[in-house]
Amino acid sequence: MESKTPANSANREYKDTMFSTLFSEPVTALGLYNALSQSDYPLDTPIEITTLKGVFVKGRYNDLSFVIDGKLVVLVEQQSSKNPNMPIRLMIYLAKVYDNLVEKKIYSSKLVKLPRPEFIVLYNGTDSENQPDEEMLKLSDAFHNLPEGHKPNGGLELTVRVLNINKGHNRDVVQKSVELDGYVEIVDEINKNRASGMELKKAIEKAINDCIEKNILTDFLQKHGGEVVDMLYAQWDLDEYVAVQSREAEERGELRGELRGELRGERKKAIEVAISALEMGLTTEQAAKISGLSVEEVEDLIIG
Repeated sequence: MESKTPANSANREYKDTMFSTLFSEPVTALGLYNALSQSDYPLDTPIEITTLKGVFVKGRYNDLSFVIDGKLVVLVEQQSSKNPNMPIRLMIYLAKVYDNLVEKKIYSSKLVKLPRPEFIVLYNGTDSENQPDEEMLKLSDAFHNLPEGHKPNGGLELTVRVLNINKGHNRDVVQKSVELDGYVEIVDEINKNRASGMELKKAIEKAINDCIEKNILTDFLQKHGGEVVDMLYAQWDLDEYVAVQSREAEERGELRGELRGELRGERKKAIEVAISALEMGLTTEQAAKISGLSVEEVEDLIIG
């Protein structure tokens, strides 16, 4: 039986994923955006990769971000589990990307021009049949309801486009990017191997070999070799760990008296996962990452 503890859990946050590595070059990033947005930016369009590599915002990191022609900043996240907090996370990522772009220019007397943002989440979890091909998540859904008659001085909204990229979903989008199509294929192969009872590392190695034989992402897979196995293993091990902890948390029943009855649904599940992680000796940062909570929320659980 495989360990429920994610491989290299202490270092997992500091590793690139296969997804971020695959789209880390300007040409592949632009091809991805053209596919997802049905746009036709030419290949010589200036692209600046702005992914927050090695930069963490409260223990979280960003999969992919890039600026197109200085006018459009695109943030893309790949998710294997549904997370309604993605608008919050992407808002934090965007603030850090903007901070890196403008540096000290905000103190100038001239108006700073910012690239317009777009936010995209690509879902490829195993619960694809219960995930629509496309949906929109809004930051405002996380706001507390304001008292009736309240007149706000300003407002903030952020909308995230979530696309189901599992095999058989959104084919008209996926197949327009060779890299995205190949990524979907290798994820599908791994999932099928796992469903047949194959051990994780063997499932990944077989999927990679099969894809190379089918001439799918051959250059990329051969170039990165064992590094791809390590990246995929770390990703799947963490994903499966989260799934196991979530199931076990549900079986334990009510969470600490449901924290005075205030917690329901997804938030309750996230807190149960965080508590399980802390009980297993993981750090607050690791518990925050696998649960989707902030580090401050996890620390509150310890204090409580």
